[in-house]
Order: sequence, then structure tokens, then C-alpha cells
Amino acid sequence: MSLSHPLLYALPLSLLLSSCSLDSVKPDTSPSDSVAITSPIAIASTKQILSTLAADDMQGRQDGTVGGKKAAQYIEREFAAAGLSKWGGLSSYQQAYEIEGPEGPIATSNVIGFIAGKSRPDELVVFSAHYDHLGVEDSAEDTGKNKIYNGANDDASGVTALIQLAKYYQQRNDNERSIVFVAFSGEEAGGFGSQAFASSIDPDQVVAMFNIEMIGTPSKWGNDSAYITGYDKSDFGAILQKNLQGSNFKFHPDPYLDKDLFYRSDNATLAAQGVPAHTISTSKMDNEPYYHTVDDEIATLDIANMNAIIKAIALSATSIVNGDSTPTRIAKQ
Repeated sequence: MSLSHPLLYALPLSLLLSSCSLDSVKPDTSPSDSVAITSPIAIASTKQILSTLAADDMQGRQDGTVGGKKAAQYIEREFAAAGLSKWGGLSSYQQAYEIEGPEGPIATSNVIGFIAGKSRPDELVVFSAHYDHLGVEDSAEDTGKNKIYNGANDDASGVTALIQLAKYYQQRNDNERSIVFVAFSGEEAGGFGSQAFASSIDPDQVVAMFNIEMIGTPSKWGNDSAYITGYDKSDFGAILQKNLQGSNFKFHPDPYLDKDLFYRSDNATLAAQGVPAHTISTSKMDNEPYYHTVDDEIATLDIANMNAIIKAIALSATSIVNGDSTPTRIAKQ
């Protein structure tokens, strides 16, 4: 999650591209999760994806670095393995663009996959998360200490959910509306990736956006819960909760209104254009000791609870993906 307001930045763009492949996941039959979904959303797969994205060899996934490019290529392979189509007129899963850095342009890219809708292909449901993070600490002091910002929670957890959801919906193959899966770069620098993506899409076609940000630690309410930013700005949250009837999972309104979270993640750009674009998170923003530190490691996360959250998101989105529910629009800014 960015510390800055993404709508304060202007974005110079130039679009380029590329593609690949990996293996699929077996269905999870574990009876322990509170939200029962027959799906490929298995804890072992969730842990494997998360471990890859938050590994030291990703070097903190900073925009324009070898680690950032390596993360994009990994996500691209996962999208290809899931059988997703490429977005729009792109020749690969990568949507390349540039960020104006202090020493000149920084080349980076979003990674985008697509599943066409059966009966309403022009109506889009977007799932997103950002894969970029803070890179490596450049201090010359304490040469023996950990200097890599692995960003396991921020936001390898969200990208893991994105990949698992892409596999889930592709295997179901029953979505009436089209689904777009976007792994953004440029979030930590100011929401540049979501701005690049927004430039390639008609916001009036986007029915809803599920932005997933930091779901690796239990929320302030404990397990089987998460919050939705901008809850009162549309009926998106009410629809999700209705789809969870019969489960133990609960979506709450954002309890950290003083943190202005609705405008601090990648949902903000499309929300400003009237899209019911909301972020789902569990991060305790008044008590996350590893947030934006080199100690944001996999060992600090609750992977079983995170997997249950991913399953809950999949179930809660059902009526929106199927075309039975349409969230109310957000007032344009």
C-alpha cells in the first residue's frame, strides 16, 4: 500500500510487451476452511506462490530492477499456465509503460490476463493487486543485516490471491461477465500502474473492481474476516456479504478512515471515474509492525487464514461475475 495519494500524479506512457507457461493446481478438499468452495485454491499452492514472490531473489520487486522484472515474468508464466487470454491488443501479458524517476524514465509493466464472458463480454469485472515493492535498502551500514524489502504481506499476499483467483475462474469456465486480472507495478511510487491500466479501458464498462491489498495477517476482528475500503460509497460490500450467507466469513467497513485508505491503493484511479472499485484488506493499519520494513517476511503471515480469505473473495464475487448483481456506481471526482 502506498503512503501517497495516487491521484496526485500524472503519467507518461509508452506501451510494449511478452509471454510464457507453468503447471496447474489440484482442487483443495480440505474441510478446515470456514468458506467451503470446491476449487483449485489449495493452501499448498498459495504458500508456493507467496514464497516465490517474496523470496530474496526477487530483491524486493522494485520498479525497473532485475527483481521487479523477474516478478513480472513469474506472474506472466502463471497467467499463461492458467490459460488466460491476453488483454486488449497486447501481444503478451505485459503492458509496458514508463515512470518518470529522479534520474530519468523507469521502464516497468503491469501484467494482465483476461477471461471473456459467456453472455455479457462487454461488462468487465476487475481483480487486481500490486506486485511492486521497495527493493533493497541502500544503506552501507550494518552490512550483515537483512536489507531486502521482501513485501510478503505488501503485496505478495494480494498477488498470490490474484493468481489463485485466475486459476479458479478459468477452471470454472462459467463467468457470464468478462474478468480482467491485473498485477500492477508502480503502486508504491504513486499508483502509476493503475493509471496506465485505466488508460487502456473504458471505465463505463467496468462493473466492479476487487483490489486485494495486504491479506496475510488476521484483521482486527481475527480470522475469517476482512474489511472493504469505501464501504459506504456503493453497495459492493453488501453484495459480497450477501453471497457469503451460510459461511463464517464477515466483510467489515474500513475501520481506519483517518488513514484515507480508499485513496491510497490501486482502486483509486477507477473509483474516481465512477467505478465501484474497492480494496479488500486485513491489514491493521494502527498495528502492523512489519509494514514497509525489511521484516515483512512470510514467517510473519498466517497462510491458512489468507487462503480462507482468497476462497471467501471467490465466493463473494459469484453474483457479480455471473451477472446477477451490479454494484451501484461511485460518485465521480
